Amino acid sequence: MLSVQLGSALSVGLVGTVGPAGTAWLRLSVGALVFLAVARPPLRQVRRADVPVLLALGVTTGLVTVTFLAALERIPLGTAVAVEFLGPLTVAAVRSHSRRALVWPALALLGVVLLTEPWHGRTDVVGIALAAVAGVGWGSYIVLTQRVGDRFSGIGGLSMTIPVAALTAAVVGVPQAWGHVTPQVLLVAAGLALLVPVVPFALELLALRRMTSTAFGTLMAVEPAIGVLLGLLVLRQSPSAVQVLGVALVVAAGAAAQLDGARRPPAATPVPAPVA
Repeated sequence: MLSVQLGSALSVGLVGTVGPAGTAWLRLSVGALVFLAVARPPLRQVRRADVPVLLALGVTTGLVTVTFLAALERIPLGTAVAVEFLGPLTVAAVRSHSRRALVWPALALLGVVLLTEPWHGRTDVVGIALAAVAGVGWGSYIVLTQRVGDRFSGIGGLSMTIPVAALTAAVVGVPQAWGHVTPQVLLVAAGLALLVPVVPFALELLALRRMTSTAFGTLMAVEPAIGVLLGLLVLRQSPSAVQVLGVALVVAAGAAAQLDGARRPPAATPVPAPVA
């Protein structure tokens, strides 16, 4: 979470140069090259049923990256993260199979309202909408990452999905960044790619092999607080007292929704005995 939010805060400058989609494309492209260099894509292990999941995760990753960076152009980092967090929190509540758990996304939504302070008339509707779309994608990303992590060992799955994410971002990112890509921009993008996606995506994949998506989604509750802190330290975005209360409600909602997070390893696919 620290890596993701630090990468997001430091990406704001690059967004101003090559745009949000251009930044997403450059970061994901460098990340794809790193994953391909570190882990050879396990193409021989891919079954026909795996293809839609791998493609869906790649496209989702690309869309989440683009929409979240586009949201950062319009709204503060902490607010964008809090709105985006509604996605995984809702996934956690729905998958808990408890009606009582649905109160926590509602509490988090109240926190987001306090963060955006719509009564002041300063709410950037487009920025909030972009963060909300990223939140839907983030919720889907958690579920899809867990499925890919169960099928492929190590970070082999990422060596197949991140290139797809880079191609997805390229559709808008290449035209947006065209004419602005310099050696300095590439160097900055390479450094940012280590913060997002290389380090956090690998750690998330490994974490989701060990815990339920419910536990993962709710433990991410602290991420809005990290976003606000780094927004303050890196971007000089100072939240009001009401906005701090809003962040506290989002974090409390995620913590309260926390259920038993231990996850049994997926059952191994039986291998037929060789014919004598």
